[in-house]
Amino acid sequence: MNEAHPQNHDHDETGPSRRSVLWTAGAAGAGLGLGALPAGRAAAATPGESVPGAPAAATAGTAAAPAARGRTMIGVPFERRSTVRVGIIGLGNRGGSMIDLFLAVPGVRVVALCDPVKEKTERAAKKVTDAGQPAPAVYTKGDHDYENLCKRGDLDFVYAATPWDRHFEMARTALRNGKHFGVECPLALRLDQLWELVDLSERTRRHCMQLENCCYGRNEMRVLRMAHAGLFGELLHGAGAYIHDLRGLMFDPAYYEGPWRRLWHTRLRGDLYPTHGFGPVANYMDVNRGDRVVRISSVGTPALGLAEYRKEHKPANDPSWKESYIESDRTISLVQTAKGRVIRLEHDVSTPHPYSRINSLGGTKGLFEDYPERIYLEPDQHDDEWGDFAKYAEWDHWLWKEHANPPGGHGGMDYMMVFRLMQCMRLGLVPDFDIYDAATWSAPVPLSDASIKAKGAPQEIPDFTRGLWKKARTGVDSEKPAE
Repeated sequence: MNEAHPQNHDHDETGPSRRSVLWTAGAAGAGLGLGALPAGRAAAATPGESVPGAPAAATAGTAAAPAARGRTMIGVPFERRSTVRVGIIGLGNRGGSMIDLFLAVPGVRVVALCDPVKEKTERAAKKVTDAGQPAPAVYTKGDHDYENLCKRGDLDFVYAATPWDRHFEMARTALRNGKHFGVECPLALRLDQLWELVDLSERTRRHCMQLENCCYGRNEMRVLRMAHAGLFGELLHGAGAYIHDLRGLMFDPAYYEGPWRRLWHTRLRGDLYPTHGFGPVANYMDVNRGDRVVRISSVGTPALGLAEYRKEHKPANDPSWKESYIESDRTISLVQTAKGRVIRLEHDVSTPHPYSRINSLGGTKGLFEDYPERIYLEPDQHDDEWGDFAKYAEWDHWLWKEHANPPGGHGGMDYMMVFRLMQCMRLGLVPDFDIYDAATWSAPVPLSDASIKAKGAPQEIPDFTRGLWKKARTGVDSEKPAE
């Protein structure tokens, strides 16, 4: 689950070293930096204050779309190929495990690997040869050796699993070198970066995708099919979240080296990780496929959790005592769509709480709520008693019917995502989601931060499709293709 920055903003002298923020990450993530936007670009409200170590805040402006610089990528299929040749950037916790799934999918060859930590690259390369594939090319010469990987002529797809603030420049480099690109969350950290990648995807005719694995969870895909079949009636509201107690991991130098993820809590106050909850609910509501999100309003609690954890678990000489945390322990955002529907997003990784993505959907005929899973649909349920969601297994997506026990982590949804993406590339199909989805799902990162600093004032969400959201089209709720 997922990183980037333009070259003229790729080092902040007051922040951590590039080494600590770039490559030492492993787990998926989303992050944020607000930067001044060029004229005509969508912008977020300025909080009127600066945060040490954070890029300058964006200035207030309109969410009007800039003029298109290329043709839309909506509905554009991949080029059909018998083998998908993959390059992987970032081989920490996330990238080092995702390589197993690429190797498990038929018709995929891992051609090149990149990480400045040589030992990580060596471990990953051994996995490739152990799988019976030729030894991959390796790129370990510094923070920018990924640029040489992207220049290779024998790659079709580049996947990045690096810390948050490097995704943009890696996406830009891959697209400019003619490669399709997929990245862990978020795609980019600023609205101008998101627009630049939209434009670049359209100009290069290459797909740039947010690889949101939660869209491929079994429950999420079942609810998606049920929603599209009308079982929930007219959709009214949904909710998604990333609520995961990461305090121990964020203070573990062996897990988040650097420690890159904890340091974002010294810089920003918004929803640092929105896509796990936002992506599935956006799919339920056909966002960018008949509806669109138009505005977001966010509030946040005080930032107390990390400081209290540090006080209880870290000695007085620990380097973390130099840090001042400002990120809200719980961020709550309300997103409204053009059709008037409401999506609630929450983020909390710094207080005690069982893991939850909330994952709820409500309509005129009932609702589903996850964690724990439960359902109430008329006329099946009545008398205010929840029903058994397991009884709706007939609505499972064909991917879950075909791969009942998929390999990999997160309950198998990682494998489902990789399998489906590679299938689309091999068969020359339109991807399940595209650059417009990636930009939309990542936009709450800067916009929630801006809204919190503006005392909850709504922030306009750009229409990255430039009006094409009004046309219905397929997405993750796909039909099984003929091989």
